[in-house]
Amino acid sequence: MRKKVTVIGAGNVGATVAMRIAEKELADVALIDILEGVPAGKALDLTEAAPIETHDSKIIGVTNDYSLAKGSEIVIVTAGIPRKPGMSRDDLLTTNAGIMKSVIKEIATVAPDAILIIVSNPLDAMCHVAFDTSGFDKKRVIGMAGVLDSARFRAFIAMELNVSVENTHAFVLGAHGDTMVPLPRYSTVAGIPITELISAERIEAIIERTRNGGGEIVGLLKTGSAFYAPASAATEMAEAILKDKKKILPCVTYLQGEYGIHNLFIGVPVKLGSAGAEEIVEIKLTDDENESLQRSAQAVQGLVDDLKRLG
Repeated sequence: MRKKVTVIGAGNVGATVAMRIAEKELADVALIDILEGVPAGKALDLTEAAPIETHDSKIIGVTNDYSLAKGSEIVIVTAGIPRKPGMSRDDLLTTNAGIMKSVIKEIATVAPDAILIIVSNPLDAMCHVAFDTSGFDKKRVIGMAGVLDSARFRAFIAMELNVSVENTHAFVLGAHGDTMVPLPRYSTVAGIPITELISAERIEAIIERTRNGGGEIVGLLKTGSAFYAPASAATEMAEAILKDKKKILPCVTYLQGEYGIHNLFIGVPVKLGSAGAEEIVEIKLTDDENESLQRSAQAVQGLVDDLKRLG
């Protein structure tokens, strides 16, 4: 019997996550959305592609029937709205927090043993909403951010040096946004630190492009935002959990004193296995790196405080 993953939100990110998981034959997929017919239509389309892609994963889509999530090992939440013209940050925060609470209440009832991977934005704050609403152990609430940001950093390093992306490894910690903390000292090409291969000026330019990675794509698309890379990032996390790989990836997790940060979700290196975020890996940071991480934590704390203020 195959394992089961539920994806909440059948938009571009959610549907692509469903496709990646099915095509890798990691699990059967339940796709749930509020839009009538959309999850069923996308699930059917993906099912019809299965004979060509040669996989036997089952994909089922429904509208607002959370019973389909029963028995899921993982629930990936992509539901939420993007910020629209004229919408304040508070409006976006309140709206998406409301959506997250509604979704997580349903999931906690029908899939109380699932591990949650949160993709919805503002991501670090939405992890807090999911954690508080679900009552799940902190190991079972994880945010997808660092894997995506690190992948962007890796891609730009490979472009800069004209090398295979498979040779590049990178770490991006902190919040998902302007205050993220790329770490050049821990970023390598075939084991060689990029600080020995790329000038400080070019590294800073690559870091800046990484921080603006999502915005760059939004600017090019004009409507909509990135979804291929975010879906791949969520899928990599799901695979590490489903296969109990003990893979160390930068993920948003709940810190209780690690890195000097207390009771806050933020991106750090995490060992992912069948129990979820099984271990937080503490790496040594320079004073400047630590200062950047603390600044990033303060930005997340500001969002959490806003959530409390807005009720």
